Amino acid sequence: MKFNVTDVKPLIEDEFVGEAAKRALQYIQTKRSAGMPVAGIYCGYAPMEVIRAVGAVPAILCAFANKTIAAAEAVLPANLCPLIKSSYGFIITDTCPFFGISDAVVAETTCDGKKKMFELISHYKPMFVMDLPQLPDEKEALANWATMITKLQGFLEKTFEKSATPEGIEAEIKATNIKNRLMNRVFDYATKKPSLLKWSETYELAFLAQVATTEDLQPIFQEVFKTLEEREAKGVYYGTASAPRVLVTGCPVGGDSTKVYKIIEEAGGVVVAMDSCTGMKPFMTEIEENTGNPIAAVAARYLQLPCSCMTPNTRRLDELDKTIARFQPDVVIEVVLHACHSYNIEAYKIMNHAKNKHNLPYLKIETDYSDGDVEQIRTRVEALFDSL
Repeated sequence: MKFNVTDVKPLIEDEFVGEAAKRALQYIQTKRSAGMPVAGIYCGYAPMEVIRAVGAVPAILCAFANKTIAAAEAVLPANLCPLIKSSYGFIITDTCPFFGISDAVVAETTCDGKKKMFELISHYKPMFVMDLPQLPDEKEALANWATMITKLQGFLEKTFEKSATPEGIEAEIKATNIKNRLMNRVFDYATKKPSLLKWSETYELAFLAQVATTEDLQPIFQEVFKTLEEREAKGVYYGTASAPRVLVTGCPVGGDSTKVYKIIEEAGGVVVAMDSCTGMKPFMTEIEENTGNPIAAVAARYLQLPCSCMTPNTRRLDELDKTIARFQPDVVIEVVLHACHSYNIEAYKIMNHAKNKHNLPYLKIETDYSDGDVEQIRTRVEALFDSL
């Protein structure tokens, strides 16, 4: 039996089905109304455990819509990454509700474009820019990153007039680990053949899980597992047994760029693994507990995130091996946003790794947030599937 969105119960059953951002916004607004400050974030390197230990709620800031890019291009170069242009456009047009309710912004030096964009918006909100070490294997990288996280803690404490304790950070470490284990239990349903999990369900749950506390997510997880168990018991799954299983890797995919997921689905494929920081990546590892130095433990975990800004980025290949072994994809599709040079150059290594080590077909899609290339992408994806 095959299912689609019209004939099965959604994983998260509320008024925001298919609207991940609205669900997260309602959650954050509720927390802010209860007196919690809001820390806006742009990147997966923002240490959530410290933000929560200070008594704040994180908010993922708007960065995935084409509609604000024209406004941004009045200032920013047209040949810049759409994620950066979209982010800036949302701010100068005052159309990002997450930015509007943020009391401070946590930024990071993952790429040159974002660094300079942060300079342009630094006067809008109190902002702390974290200097991210990009040679993670050097012995001083961990110490430098731990120092930067400590400085962030001080900034948040001063800005929000709240304090974090080592015990509080340790408690958040343990809460993160529980959440990540639960998320991986959900991801396991995509390892089934055929998959019991739709890409949009993974995307929606991951979006909410990045901002919500583990405690607040517990009743949602209960319903999610109940729904997934019912699907498995009834033999209700997504796609057919012969549908190509797709691992999507590369740049963050959200908002308007989810067109790639939709095209894959419309072409008959099933996205079983979403290897990006807007998908599964934030939940795939745990933080060491009870080290006696929770800041260092948090620093070590975030330095392990295999973003292409890191060099040498051998961890990305190692994690790709694990993801392929776990989800058993038939193809690897890499999504690279225009002008994202680090992911675009690294794509060559990913292509060779997928083809030579795993004997998997590979397709690189360079795109932006517009719909002008939808049919071109569709043709390429269909040709890939026809070749299997």
